[in-house]
Amino acid sequence: MAEVKRAYDASGRRERAVARRLAVVQAAQELFERDGFRSTTIAAVARTAGVSAESVYKGFGTKAALAKAVFDLVIAGDDEPIPVAERPEAIAIQAEPDVRRKLALYVEGFAHRQQRSAKVQILIRDGRHVDDTLEEVWQNLQTERLTGMTMLATHLHSTGQLRPGLPLDETRDTLWTYTSIDLYDLLVLTRTWPLPRYETWLTNAITNALCP
Repeated sequence: MAEVKRAYDASGRRERAVARRLAVVQAAQELFERDGFRSTTIAAVARTAGVSAESVYKGFGTKAALAKAVFDLVIAGDDEPIPVAERPEAIAIQAEPDVRRKLALYVEGFAHRQQRSAKVQILIRDGRHVDDTLEEVWQNLQTERLTGMTMLATHLHSTGQLRPGLPLDETRDTLWTYTSIDLYDLLVLTRTWPLPRYETWLTNAITNALCP
């Protein structure tokens, strides 16, 4: 009976720790987007989340690391520990036999991820010019995106349906360029394109670049 109680207590502590971490990340997102990175303090994040500043430092280490955690949350849309490759969207893309439809499915999900994450991406992109602690975070985002586009490019090439003679690295770099936050910033945030228009344009642009 004591072993069951200890297991229950440990499970409860883990659940509370996960809930506190989520509250901190959500508080940081709110304050970053409202006040900016430099003006947001760890103390303010802690107050908003209802935890101690010490626990925030213990959980994340730096404010820059907290910004990365915010990005990870908004890009996924949840805090579930499910790898990207195992999520339903990725499974559907893998299973789709037609490469053009694969691209359309990918862009559909990607456009909504950009919409969710645009503010924090731009905060990190632009903030690194005035706060160099964000430079490493920005470079990590670019590296992660390049890794993702390498995986997608490799999968697309495996279909044998791309433009004949198209090098794998060109496919990867084309995808990497079109998925930059800069294009979303220019077209959706600056030129005020509705999301469906951006999604259609992006699908056509990538398809025309990669397919016969």
